[in-house]
Amino acid sequence: EVAFNLNGNYGNCVSLDTFSGRFKIKHRDNLMHLYAKEKIIWSGETLVLEPYAIKDSNFCLTGVTIGLNFHWEQKEDLCYHGALKFVLIDNYIQVINLVPLETYLESVISSEMRSSASLPFLKAHAVISRGWLLAQLEKRGKASENHSYKNGEWIKWYDNEDHKFYDVCADDHCQRYQGVTRIKSKKARQAVFETRGEALVSDGTLCDARFSKCCGGMSEVFSSCWDDQDFPYLEAIRDNLEQQNHENYDLQNDEDAERWIYDTPDAFCNTDDPRILIHVLNEYDQGTRDFFRWRKDIRQSWLQNKVKNMLDMDLGNIIDLVPLERGTSGRIIRLKVMGSKGQVVVGKELEIRKLLSDSHLYSSAFIVEKVNIESGVPGGFILKGAGWGHGVGLCQIGAAVMGVKGYDYKEILKHYFNNSEVERIYE
Repeated sequence: EVAFNLNGNYGNCVSLDTFSGRFKIKHRDNLMHLYAKEKIIWSGETLVLEPYAIKDSNFCLTGVTIGLNFHWEQKEDLCYHGALKFVLIDNYIQVINLVPLETYLESVISSEMRSSASLPFLKAHAVISRGWLLAQLEKRGKASENHSYKNGEWIKWYDNEDHKFYDVCADDHCQRYQGVTRIKSKKARQAVFETRGEALVSDGTLCDARFSKCCGGMSEVFSSCWDDQDFPYLEAIRDNLEQQNHENYDLQNDEDAERWIYDTPDAFCNTDDPRILIHVLNEYDQGTRDFFRWRKDIRQSWLQNKVKNMLDMDLGNIIDLVPLERGTSGRIIRLKVMGSKGQVVVGKELEIRKLLSDSHLYSSAFIVEKVNIESGVPGGFILKGAGWGHGVGLCQIGAAVMGVKGYDYKEILKHYFNNSEVERIYE
């Protein structure tokens, strides 16, 4: 069942009734039933409720899950503009928000970060979030195979599954969209209004712009995380414009990756300034402060069980975790898990992160230390890593620092998306 509140008058074009106030919708006997004060007032398989006055109305949902399967997963009551649609799909009630793109963006840039962040940062994010959404709409129905298991390799990524009944989801799988609840500053609306219709374009093609929380000092390329293709506007960049004579690293090389992870190189995203982080990290993100360099301890027994449960394999004692391929940021693309009874290669980066954590490891840019070894079997593993997220495209924390340092939004975008230009693609 779903509990919700309509703040304002909403209509249903089928029944021509007016709805306002508290309701519940429940699934029973292959139908949905709408309740007002414990009385059924409607039954069916699809219900659309549209506001009479869009700007003056909103609806609120009780107990919305955000951060699904991540370490910050929680439930919140959230409110949204636009129309509300309920569809019965496979005996579940699917809740869909029908909302104009520009209104959607006001919420996205207030959900991905705080709406009190610097205006250049908010404007930069509005441009890439708009472009990302439009790129997904262009790709609908064109999804390719996103997993394979052959020759002892389990390779999977999480980008190509089209959502069948709506354009994009409201969580981290797509981009965070947590309604009007997060819009607590006029700057979010200003950022969207002043960039209306703008998106990144490369060689006349709309950019599939990506972003993550913290690149760790070096960005990653598209093929490390999704399809085996790359784009000129998503190349590897060092997250530093101010240090001209920095040391060169080849992070696809294990030795350089290890030096890089043990180092704390100058980078925009290498910050612990609370005045910046309080604006880029929402409340539930603020518990994560070790995003630039981090450590994760893994017990042998836990890892054995995780391999069994996630991959349906009994590898026995886990003897080693061996990086076979790294991307441009040092993120591992293919990881060999060696056990006393067999071995398997796991990829791409998010599948590796899922395997080595109860939710998602911060990133797959890590090195492995074996500890408490007895008779060749480690009692556990220590992972030391860099960054938070996949690292492709814009680095949110780095961009937030750039905004505070006085860079404008086009300079921020130019830094993270080489070979691209900001263009207004609609008015």
